[in-house]
Amino acid sequence: MATKRYKLVVFVPVSHLEKVRKAVCGVGAGKLGHYDNCTFISYGIGTFRPLVGAKPHIGKVGKLARVKEARLETLVLAKDLPSVLKALKQTHPYEEIAYDVIPLEAIT
Repeated sequence: MATKRYKLVVFVPVSHLEKVRKAVCGVGAGKLGHYDNCTFISYGIGTFRPLVGAKPHIGKVGKLARVKEARLETLVLAKDLPSVLKALKQTHPYEEIAYDVIPLEAIT
């Protein structure tokens, strides 16, 4: 029987990329066969406008912000998912984190 896996995709300001990457890989993300710390990183610009009541790490309430961000992708075993998400939330600087947890089907 195949082990259940997920793909974690998260957008991180470039300034915090290595901190977040090390944290999630440190608790089990990025394992693939006889390898660990397996990730894919691509770069772009994220936009957002903090609304009244927000406490943004970057930007100002009511103003559109443009931030250099990285898209960090990695695999996560089902058993490691709770620890990986906890590490993500403890190290990511944003008040609201944009991330996806995508279930993967085992192909034999």
